Amino acid sequence: MKRSIPKSLVQRALDQSKSSEDAGIPADLETKSAVPMKGAGSAWKAGALAQSQSAVQEAREALAKDVLNGRHEVVLDPGQVDDPLGSDRRDDWRDQPAFRSLVESIAANGQDTPIVVWPKDPNWTPDPLDPTRVTGVAFMLLTGRRRHAAAAELGAELRAILAPPDLRVGEKTQFEMLFLRFRENEAREDLSAFERLHSIGEMYEELQRTEGKITAVAFAQRIGVHESVVSRARTVFARRDEILNAFKNAYDMSFGDLQKAIATLGQTQKTPKKPAVKALTAKRKLGRRNLVLTQSNGNLAIKASGIPVDQKDLDALGDLIADFLNRTTQREEGESPRISTL
Repeated sequence: MKRSIPKSLVQRALDQSKSSEDAGIPADLETKSAVPMKGAGSAWKAGALAQSQSAVQEAREALAKDVLNGRHEVVLDPGQVDDPLGSDRRDDWRDQPAFRSLVESIAANGQDTPIVVWPKDPNWTPDPLDPTRVTGVAFMLLTGRRRHAAAAELGAELRAILAPPDLRVGEKTQFEMLFLRFRENEAREDLSAFERLHSIGEMYEELQRTEGKITAVAFAQRIGVHESVVSRARTVFARRDEILNAFKNAYDMSFGDLQKAIATLGQTQKTPKKPAVKALTAKRKLGRRNLVLTQSNGNLAIKASGIPVDQKDLDALGDLIADFLNRTTQREEGESPRISTL
């Protein structure tokens, strides 16, 4: 004799299914464990109910895992998201036509692509009863700064996914955040040459800080750029303010123009040579011998050949000359000209 399912049991199963849908669990996950249409007594009822509850639990656990690994979206308030990295774009990016156009697009059509975040608390896990509910949880922004800013301006909710947990641990977390930001902007192909080089330079310096010395070749392979870009990127990152002050159109320059501009900054100004000072000369006759005194660039030279003098006479002559110079030709620094006798 066939038994029908008591109405109360069916209703409870439907209520559970409705609860699961409200928690973001697809209804078809419940129907996969359909209640069998035959059994015996209360044991059958308990078994069917346990099976249904087990399916719901498994679905919730799977959904929590998907949320944690970035395979399922969550909805955030813009105020839940902090931005520790800041933008790798020009300082006035909010005033640029591209951003204003994005704000208008989101206002009219909604957000088309989720932002990428990860929780401030590295040990955070989704609520096991309601995995998609993240109210009050604080997150850090990785990619999607313009979408985040647009949503904040519009007072709209944010679609978001989490970056995988393996990128959120260890001392290289900052580099991974920078790399995720760069990778998304590379895919969108909307960074200027200056912005791209600055971002690459920032990543290089951060990785060198955490890993020690790293070659340009190894770094370029790691992030997927040509090694010739790395040295220019490091220069742009190190001399950002100098470049922006010298070239007001730096953000609009092509790679070639930017490279030429950087080269001009690297040219050192030659120190102008001091104009040559004409040497001063005085000659005197000592019988058939000549005495020549020369002063040039602060140096005084005395030359007289064939003069037989001993040490005592030479010392006396030195005292005489020094006394004369101290009284008449002291320099502004308080030093007398150097004297050489030949």
